[in-house]
Order: sequence, then C-alpha cells, then structure tokens
Amino acid sequence: MPAATTTHLLYLHGFRSSPQSAKARLTAAYVAEHHPAVRLWCPQLPPSPSAAMALVRAGIAAWPQAHMAVVGSSLGGYYATWAAQQARCPSVLLNPAVDPARDLANHIGDQTSWHDPAEHFYFAPEFVDELRALDVRGQAPAARQLAIIAKGDEVLDWREMAARYPQAELRLLEGGDHALSDFAQHLPAIAHFLQLA
Repeated sequence: MPAATTTHLLYLHGFRSSPQSAKARLTAAYVAEHHPAVRLWCPQLPPSPSAAMALVRAGIAAWPQAHMAVVGSSLGGYYATWAAQQARCPSVLLNPAVDPARDLANHIGDQTSWHDPAEHFYFAPEFVDELRALDVRGQAPAARQLAIIAKGDEVLDWREMAARYPQAELRLLEGGDHALSDFAQHLPAIAHFLQLA
C-alpha cells in the first residue's frame, strides 16, 4: 500500500535551538520551493517539555492525521517520536536524543539560546521528570520512521541512536556531526519518504 501524501508537516527543533536553526530554515526553503502545497509549522518550543508538547498538541489538533508527518532534530527528535505516536503519523528523526532526561540532568539552570546568546531561559529540575513522562521506548512505532544518524555526532552516541530505532528506515552517515552540516543533501530523501504533496 503506497504511503499517504503529506500535506501538513511539523518541524521540532532541539535543545537551546529555535526555528532559526540551519536545518529548520533549510527545510522551510525546500518545502516552499518544491512542495508549496505543504503547510509547514516550526514552533518555538518553550523550555518545559510538558508545555512544549501541549503547544504541539494544540497546534496540530485540527490537522488531518492521515496526511501529516513530523520531523525532529536532537531533543526535537525525541519530541517527534512522542508526537508521531500520539498522531499515529510518519516521522523523520535527525540525530535524535534517546534519553534526554539522563543527558540534560546536568543542564539544570540558566541556559542561552544558540541563535541569540542574549536570550536566556531557565531549565528547571522538574523538566527532567517531564522528559521522562514523554518516553515511548516501550511502544512499537505507530507509523513509519526514518532515522538519519551521523556516526561523527559529537554530542550523542550514534550506536545508542541506531539501537533505539530498530524498526526505522536507517540512514547511517559515515562521519558527519551533530548539526548534520550536510543536511541539505538529505532533503530530497526526506521529501520522498514523507511523500510531500
């Protein structure tokens, strides 16, 4: 059975990131040029994981579930995995965080945004528990997944990422980095996987 066409696409950025990230902007430009019929939403996520997913839930509530998909990078990949389970829609995971509750436990306190160092936010201790509550590792994926993972990721362990998504279509990149600096060359494959309208 052919995959349904995607008309609504959600993009979720990573920790300390924003819709101004290189990957978010490249995605927006690619969709605008090649798939203008697709509605792309890349919200600025609040620091609280619970508030971030409440924002996402509200934003996609009226979307056609059979024709939506989600892309997420790093922490956004963890969020995308959760969101795709709720919406039962395909997902693309870019160097996805596997256990952010563990990894971000040492980042409690004042943080700055990557794209605007003047912008500060507070990562509160309770956010670690909120992350834990979004863990869907015990559940079989509700829909197709594509995981793009760089062996050269300097932040996350590629082996842990690959092991987390055994049912996903896996694109394992030799070298590369956490930011996926060669992301632009993967956009056609992402568009094909998601059957963008």
